[in-house]
Amino acid sequence: MEFLSGVKEKETMELGELLTGEKTGQEVCVNGFIHSIRDMGDVAFLVLRKREGLLQCVLEEGTAGLSVKGLKEEQTVCVTGILEEDARAPHGIEVRIRGIRILSSPSEPLPLPAGKWKLSTSLEAKLNYRSASLRNIRERAKFRIQEGITRGFRDFLYSQGFTEIHTPKIGAKGAEGGSNMFRLEYFHHPAVLAQSPQFYKQMMVGVFDRVFETAPVFRAEKHNTKRHLNEYTSLDFEMGYIDSFEDIMAMETGFLQYTMKLLEKDYAEDLRILNVQLPRTDQIPCVRFAKAKELAAEKYGRKIRNPFDLEPEEEVLIGQYFKEEYDADFVFVTHYPSKKRPFYAMDDPEDTRYTLSFDLLFHGLEVTTGGQRIHDYQMLSEKIAARGMTEEGMEQYLGAFKYGMPPHGGLGIGLERLTMKLVGEDNVREAALFPRDLSRLEP
Repeated sequence: MEFLSGVKEKETMELGELLTGEKTGQEVCVNGFIHSIRDMGDVAFLVLRKREGLLQCVLEEGTAGLSVKGLKEEQTVCVTGILEEDARAPHGIEVRIRGIRILSSPSEPLPLPAGKWKLSTSLEAKLNYRSASLRNIRERAKFRIQEGITRGFRDFLYSQGFTEIHTPKIGAKGAEGGSNMFRLEYFHHPAVLAQSPQFYKQMMVGVFDRVFETAPVFRAEKHNTKRHLNEYTSLDFEMGYIDSFEDIMAMETGFLQYTMKLLEKDYAEDLRILNVQLPRTDQIPCVRFAKAKELAAEKYGRKIRNPFDLEPEEEVLIGQYFKEEYDADFVFVTHYPSKKRPFYAMDDPEDTRYTLSFDLLFHGLEVTTGGQRIHDYQMLSEKIAARGMTEEGMEQYLGAFKYGMPPHGGLGIGLERLTMKLVGEDNVREAALFPRDLSRLEP
C-alpha cells in the first residue's frame, strides 16, 4: 500500500530555478513546449515555452545520435543537457542538449503563428482560436499582468483586515435595477444572473466589517463597443465604520500603489514584453462631477450635452485634461447626480441632487464605480418608495438594515478594463480570456 506525504520532488526544473545560477555548468532536466525551431544545419536552436517564459536550448547535430529531424513546434519534450550562460539567449542562459524525449506531438499545426513575436491577425481570429492565440508570448503576458492585478487586490485587502467572501450569482432580483439583467427560470421560479454582489457584500459588512470578492458579474446590455462585455470580472470590496466616502477612494489608492509595486517586482518580464510603463499612483486628483465637465468643456471647446452623466468622449477629455495639467494617469470624479446612481447611494446632505459617490478614470476610461451607501433602514426605505420601486425580493437585504448597520461604502473595479488600459490595448476583449459579448458564446 502506498501513502502520499505531500508534493513530490521533481527531477525537472523550472525557469526560476535555472536562473539562480546554482546549476550553471551542471546537467539539468527541463520540459516544455517547443515554441520555435531555428535549424542552422550543424546547430539547431530549440526555444522551449515554459510557464515563466522562454528557454533556449542548443542541439548540435549528431550529439548522442540526436537530430533536429522529427522535431516540430508545439511538441512537448523533456530535455537534459548542460546549463550555460549566454548573453544572447533569453534570460542569458541556454541548455546544451545531451538528450531529448518527446512527450507528445500535435495532430495538426496551429492555425495561428503563435511562435512569432507579435500575432499579426485580427481580434476575431485570435478569439476564434483562443487556445492557440494565447500560446503567443505577448498574448499570454497580458493575462500574467491581469493575474498580478488580482493578486495585488487580494494581498492588499488581506493586509487591511478584509475577509474574502463568495456570493451567489443566481438571485431573485438585480442589485442595480433597470432592464440590463439576464433572466432565467430557476426550478419554475423567475431568477436573474447577478449584476453585482452589492446586496450581499453590504449585508456582510454587518458580519465582518470589511469584505471583498473577485467574481464574474453579468450585464445584459445590448452594447457592441470596445469598452463593454456582458460577463466581466469585478473586483469588489465593502468596508464599514467609514468617516466619509473618501475612505473608499483612499483604500483604492492604496491598492493601486501596492499593485504597481508588485507588478514592477514580480512581473517585470511581462511588463518588458509588452513595453508597459506603469502609471503614477503616488497622488490621484479628485474633482467634483460638475467641475470636471466644466473643465473639459472650457479647455477643449466641447458643449455639455448631458448634465447627469459622463459621455465616453467626456471621460477621455477629462483624463486628457488631468494628464496635461497634473501629469495624472488616474482621476477620481466625485459627487455624481443622484438620478444616475442606484437607490442605495448616500445623497450628499449639502445638496441632495448629488451623491457621495465617485468613478475612477484611468487614461480617460471609467474603471471603478463606488461610494458611500445609505446605512439607515428608514432612509433606505423612503428612497426606494420615492423612486417608485418595490421592496419585493429585497426583504433579506433590507432586513440587515433593520437590525442595524454601520456607516459603510465600497466599490467595484472592472478587471478587464483596468488590464486593457494598463497594457495599452483599445478593446476590452483583448483583456478577457474568453470574452462574452452580443455575438460570442464560444469558445
